[in-house]
Amino acid sequence: MHDQLASLYPRHLSTLRERADKALALGGFDHLAIAAGMPSLKFLDDQHYPFAVNPHFKHWLPLSHAPGSWLVHTPGAKPKLVFLQPRDYWHVVPDAPGGYWVDAFDIAIVRTPQEALAQLPRGRCAMIGEPHPAVAGIEINNPPAVLDCLHYHRSYKTPYELELMREASRIGTRAHRAAEKAFRAGESELGIHQAYLAAAGQIDAQLPYASIVALNEHGAVLHYTDFTSRPPQPARSLLIDAGASASGYASDITRTYAAADAGEFQALIDSVDAAQRGFVAKVRAGQSYPELHVHAHHVLAGVLREHGIVRMSAESAVASGVTAAFFPHGLGHPIGLQVHDVAGFQQSERGGTIARPDGHPYLRMTRTLEATMVVTIEPGLYFIDMLLQELREQPFATGIDWTKVNHFRQFGGIRIEDDVVCTTEAPENLTRDAFAAA
Repeated sequence: MHDQLASLYPRHLSTLRERADKALALGGFDHLAIAAGMPSLKFLDDQHYPFAVNPHFKHWLPLSHAPGSWLVHTPGAKPKLVFLQPRDYWHVVPDAPGGYWVDAFDIAIVRTPQEALAQLPRGRCAMIGEPHPAVAGIEINNPPAVLDCLHYHRSYKTPYELELMREASRIGTRAHRAAEKAFRAGESELGIHQAYLAAAGQIDAQLPYASIVALNEHGAVLHYTDFTSRPPQPARSLLIDAGASASGYASDITRTYAAADAGEFQALIDSVDAAQRGFVAKVRAGQSYPELHVHAHHVLAGVLREHGIVRMSAESAVASGVTAAFFPHGLGHPIGLQVHDVAGFQQSERGGTIARPDGHPYLRMTRTLEATMVVTIEPGLYFIDMLLQELREQPFATGIDWTKVNHFRQFGGIRIEDDVVCTTEAPENLTRDAFAAA
């Protein structure tokens, strides 16, 4: 893989330089300086929060742990890396830069954040990053015109980025296999999570987001991030939403498993899985993502009817809000350097917002799909007590089989999520491809 990344990286860097030139011109700046960032202290403590590198920084460089460093771009000049390598025996000091990308940069190694600041350009400079006491005296201006342009074009992944996202999927699917095995062996949520980390070879701070490992009714909590240390008796179901990182790029994968004796719930999982595959097949250039989301509601209404949960047409179930109670989140979101990547609502490189369709407040993507965009497709069906109670109070509640609903409540819910590359023809399913290879 190293040789492949080495061959793809020069064109990736050239693309970023072209985009940066355009962004600087739109904003009226001569230079771009991107801070890697610094770890922040916890309130009233001398411990730091886990460091998370600025996504704009890792867009240029496969460095996710270089606190205090800077990337500098000036049109027409070789990009510069100001690399902080402090004198420190309390923490691990980053190794000097090395690898397939270093020859593309002028590299200045400094020992203090103040020395790093002295290396930054003067004049009209777009400074991208988060304010921090270590960079006091430097104006972190984050110009909207520059950010709008950079964010918009970040939606289009280069071949180099796609290769790193394939690797993130390979790591994530390997870990998901280990998690399923731990579930089948009767492990607790904590035990399943630990099996996941061991198989991924990553600690929590290295994952792109906090893992969701939900047994039984916990699967009805969309962002469940607690880990019980004792397995329930019996363990009926597992919903696991967990990803992995590869040089700063994310995978985001969700699978739902039923216990061996939960045949009716397994049948419902199979129906959601079949629906999800159908949605993935529509990830093609020219497809409106909001329209795909609304289409998903109609298909899932059919699944609810097929399994006897509702007794109404798909049109009625969607129009009345019944499907929104069972599927209360969006179909997916952009993914890349961030698990919920930027510009999902952006009209153009100059900004602007494309509104969500009425009645769908949690949709995270409203753009029309184009080639090389990467999105998640993650339909779900859940049995959430709060939303079910609201349904019970509606006049159309008689169209719902509450005995069926109460039976499925013990399983929590179902979500199936893949990371998908939009193309002009058949989409590339990074997740399914990685599972197949594993």
